Amino acid sequence: MDKTHQVRLPSPFLIAPLKLQLILYLILTPLRTTYTDPNAETRTWEHAERTTRPADIDFDGVGILAILRKPSGPEVLLQKQFRPPTNRVVIEVPAGLIDGGETASECAVRELKEETGYIGVATEVSPIMFNDPGFCNTNLKMVHVDVDLEREENKDGNRKPELEEGEFIETFSVPLNGLWEELKRLERLGFAIDARVGTIAEGIEVAKKWKLV
Repeated sequence: MDKTHQVRLPSPFLIAPLKLQLILYLILTPLRTTYTDPNAETRTWEHAERTTRPADIDFDGVGILAILRKPSGPEVLLQKQFRPPTNRVVIEVPAGLIDGGETASECAVRELKEETGYIGVATEVSPIMFNDPGFCNTNLKMVHVDVDLEREENKDGNRKPELEEGEFIETFSVPLNGLWEELKRLERLGFAIDARVGTIAEGIEVAKKWKLV
């Protein structure tokens, strides 16, 4: 398990508001929706709508629960990536947007290879899940991917990530059994925890407490 976690924040870090005209050309469109509540009251809700979803697909992308099968026990593949909205390095699962004509499984295998260099096999796909439904219609499917470390392409020195220009991602793995405590440790060190990662860890703890497995 990686214990270094040495990621330097960009500097200087400046925040400035965008003009509405520019926002309209980015990935989110601001909207105001008028609706009628259960008491027949007319209300409005300000929110955003993602503009990058392919027309033939009803979700935006995938999160990837990639499991490395090691002799010492299963480990989950995680990433460290600086996210400007948080001004922190965030602990995340690999993830990415879907391309037109792709299935969730195909997208997950492609994104895993591009971001980490690992080649895996998709084994499970979740229902569509919404990231922040009070603010935006952005959604995703979580895809479980098994990674065979005996496969030649997955061995140390053979993996070849294909990061895009401007992507700076550090990959590491954590034993599933100790994920909850490791995330608490990382938070104390100043890292932000992505909700998907935290939910995976919390689910493991719930299963332990109630002896569900």
